Amino acid sequence: DTAAAYPQDQTLSALFEQQVANTPEQVAVLCGAESLTYAELNERANRLARTLRAEGVEPDQTVGILVQRSLDMIVGIYAILKAGGAYVPIDPDYPADRIRFMLEDSEAKLVLTQSHLAEQASLSFDGQVLLLDREDIYHEDGSNLEPLAGPHHVAYVIYTSGSTGKPKGVMVEHHSVLNRILWMHDRYGLSAEDTILQKTAITFDVSVWELFWWSLVGSKVSLLSVGGEKNPEDIVDTIARDGVSTMHFVPAMLHAFLEYVEQQPREVMQAKLGTLRHVFASGEALPPQHVARFQRLVSSLAGAKLINLYGPTEATVDVSYFDCEPNETYAVIPIGKPIQNIRLYIVKEGTEQLQPIGVAGELCIGGVGVA
Repeated sequence: DTAAAYPQDQTLSALFEQQVANTPEQVAVLCGAESLTYAELNERANRLARTLRAEGVEPDQTVGILVQRSLDMIVGIYAILKAGGAYVPIDPDYPADRIRFMLEDSEAKLVLTQSHLAEQASLSFDGQVLLLDREDIYHEDGSNLEPLAGPHHVAYVIYTSGSTGKPKGVMVEHHSVLNRILWMHDRYGLSAEDTILQKTAITFDVSVWELFWWSLVGSKVSLLSVGGEKNPEDIVDTIARDGVSTMHFVPAMLHAFLEYVEQQPREVMQAKLGTLRHVFASGEALPPQHVARFQRLVSSLAGAKLINLYGPTEATVDVSYFDCEPNETYAVIPIGKPIQNIRLYIVKEGTEQLQPIGVAGELCIGGVGVA
């Protein structure tokens, strides 16, 4: 029984534009020494979205985005959605044949990239390539566009790793993303003072809540430096500099982060990690020993909470959650209970027969998150 109301008649861009109207002068994006307010991000994305529409972007039309983490990346993604299209994130480090496959398979006619990466994009693509760092692609009109895409149009297409064969492009609609993000907001709310750290590669769906949650509720996002996701010192310094309160780790990287924190003087970590409130883990099983170390090293500083999330790309980021309680000792960290408007069933493999409590089976997912 997970039914809950959510704005199923809205889109990501419409809710962002409402927030822009409420807090135009508030800082939206931090990227090292650079930043954009809500009004600046909105205007720049509108100017680019007009160009994209002129290039033929319309609802359910895919647009490749091959970028490194930057203000350009945020502007590009928001512009694609405002134009009505669906963004297809592509890692610049992917081999040329994988880039080519993704662009052909998704039927993208257009790719957004940056000058220093243009070669990777054009080598693999015979469609139109636009460079985000070139002013001439930005239309002079920065006002909001008449919306074309609705809640049941595709917002993004993220490709699975292809570990079980060919990579599959998973098409996720706006309303599914809103359900997932607004569930998270209801449960772990953000305020105007909060900052999300954007550190996940945009080719992984964890990045989706990092890219949009703040923008729907008047918070802000801090973009970790390129390559910084592999460097715990960089992560700690960014948390301290930008007052990060909310972030994500894959358990393996959480381990590396905790190793680093353990080696630092406690009072230094107290000063640097004091703003952390919620740390989410997903992407692989979360070992109980990581949880115990987190509670001892991080939670004890300022009360940050650790939450285990689980979900496949095909069901809009995450479908279940488990709050790790600071004073509990766990033998195993479960994936927890379904989020709002998601149903989880454990059935006998290959059938629709429900398994009794405590009996292993196949996990089946239903509800609005399913792509």
